[in-house]
Amino acid sequence: MHSSLIAWIMRAIPFGTIIMYGALGETVTEKSGNLNLGVPGIMYLGGFAGFASAWAYENSAANPNGFVSILIALSCAILASMAGGLIYAFLTISLRANQNVTGLALTTFGMGVANFFGVFILNGASYSAAPIANKAFSAKIPVLSGLGDIGQVVFSYGFLVYAAILLAVVLHWFLTRTRAGLNLRAVGENPATADAAGINVTLYKYLSTCIGAGICGIGGLYYVLDYNQGIWATTGQIEALGWLAVALVIFTTWKPLNAIWGAYLFGMLYWLYQFLPSLLGITMASHITDLVQMLPYVVTIIVLIVVSMRKKKENQPPAHLGLAYFREER
Repeated sequence: MHSSLIAWIMRAIPFGTIIMYGALGETVTEKSGNLNLGVPGIMYLGGFAGFASAWAYENSAANPNGFVSILIALSCAILASMAGGLIYAFLTISLRANQNVTGLALTTFGMGVANFFGVFILNGASYSAAPIANKAFSAKIPVLSGLGDIGQVVFSYGFLVYAAILLAVVLHWFLTRTRAGLNLRAVGENPATADAAGINVTLYKYLSTCIGAGICGIGGLYYVLDYNQGIWATTGQIEALGWLAVALVIFTTWKPLNAIWGAYLFGMLYWLYQFLPSLLGITMASHITDLVQMLPYVVTIIVLIVVSMRKKKENQPPAHLGLAYFREER
């Protein structure tokens, strides 16, 4: 039972890290009032761009270096994801297209682009790999990772796991302690008032949407080059994780710090079906397994109901979320 519990936690933390990046990025976007449902597609773009650049570097350089591979993959993943965010921002902010429809279209677009160009890299094989990038991204912390159970549970992950936690803390500080963060929240709550106060609403919306998309893309990159062992596979797993990230934003009530424990809780709930039999000494039927895998979504619905009933202002979404801003109607 002890070994199963350790294995369960170690499976949940990397899984939770993927959706944490997606949730943090979407939180930044939604704080500006933009509801971007294109998170799965953006994560696809980031994952593929990071993988493709690392794969190309490894296959062209005489002596590829792991650190250089990290820089190339991260840069390309963030830029590709931000390009997806820019498309969404232009359509919804400048052209005032419907945010829900645009986000869903971006999800389909991102998946299609990633899988289409993936065919050229796969060359008919079932998968392609970037082993040097995988080794660099998944490198454990020396010495500390060997300190028994604590070392296994806390220090046995790649650097992006710890970067996600640090990012959540930084975003909390930014949104609650800086003028720019407070301006961003004002834009999401009441853009007309923010505009009257001299805040450039369009600039804040564009920047938050593009930067948020870049953060989401890191989640897709982490999935491919660390979690999936550096292998690009044209499966729908990234899409499922993207929707979990959107659910996590609601679960955490738009607070970055809550995304840390919320993401790991989602990870543990998602993998519960695999470890519950060994933990409790029972055998589960296949239909019970499917029901157990629904737990993250069920918990999100329960939280949404509770938050709606309590009606605390600090737990509500930005007041102007999902609505286009028409300055001439101010």
